[in-house]
Amino acid sequence: MKMASMPIAVIMQRRALQHRWADEAWSAVGVVPDRGNLPRLQVLSESPERDYYLVSGLELELYTDENEGYYENVMAPESKVFVLWRMEEGRAIPARASVSYVEGTRMFDSGEPADGVTMPAEIYAWVAGYLRQHYTPKPRRGRQHG
Repeated sequence: MKMASMPIAVIMQRRALQHRWADEAWSAVGVVPDRGNLPRLQVLSESPERDYYLVSGLELELYTDENEGYYENVMAPESKVFVLWRMEEGRAIPARASVSYVEGTRMFDSGEPADGVTMPAEIYAWVAGYLRQHYTPKPRRGRQHG
């Protein structure tokens, strides 16, 4: 069951490469909350070596069945927002984003391009607040062998 959502925009990057098999590399490099006034795609900077652009229209959604994944991510040394993206009309466009460590692992295992970007403080506070209200961590036992 969906418990909360937050609109976001993703900062994407294109880097020129000098490589025999690829001319460029694409990646998600940042995430910001979307207050609703952003265009779908906004070029932030362009150069022959590197482009940055902002893509809006995604939502982080929190579901009760992913609570353990949110908790694992919040407790990690560096919390991440996981972004799965696809090439569309010559650009890398984010398709999904999640703050669940488990969902992020599924993205990486899917074979599609995905990146983990540093979670901004505002999103971290939102996820942590959600967890305080809706999740109690299971007590950890010692290492079990079996």
